[in-house]
Amino acid sequence: MEQDGEPLSARPALESEGLRFLHVTVGSLLATYGWYVVLCCALLYAVFQKLSTRLRASRGSQLDAAAAEPDAIVKRQEALAAARLKMQEELNAQVERHKEKLRQLEEEKRRMKIEMWDSMQQGKSYRGNARRPQEEDSPGPSPSSGLRRQKSDKKPLRGGGYNPLSGEGGGACSWRPGRRGPSAGG
Repeated sequence: MEQDGEPLSARPALESEGLRFLHVTVGSLLATYGWYVVLCCALLYAVFQKLSTRLRASRGSQLDAAAAEPDAIVKRQEALAAARLKMQEELNAQVERHKEKLRQLEEEKRRMKIEMWDSMQQGKSYRGNARRPQEEDSPGPSPSSGLRRQKSDKKPLRGGGYNPLSGEGGGACSWRPGRRGPSAGG
């Protein structure tokens, strides 16, 4: 009985040779990495057991939460709603205070502009009138000396002898113009 043109005796020899190759390959892998394979299998088993217990516990807690007293759930939701309402009322109060402060500032600016306009109509300097309320609040040195002192207190941004185009002032990167003549060659 021949199938596909092969003799019957040749087929079992190939199968036994394939099994022998598989046996040698698997045997050598287990001989080389056997303990690693056993350790990995043990770790996978432990991880699987740990995850399955956590999964069962989370399912149980979800069922317990659903079966909990509805009164407790309602009370918790009411407490959350009350806390949110309280926070919203505080925020609204802060907004009202801020709006009132802005209104007062606008009113003060408008009043100062009217005073400046009136003083200009009378021929007075509007700057003198604008600074008069500050003088009453702070009985210190006169405003003219205060202005001079403020200007002298300010530190200059850089030294007086600094010139960025001079190439001095330290640093390794000074700019030099290129040559005027034609490029090298000839």
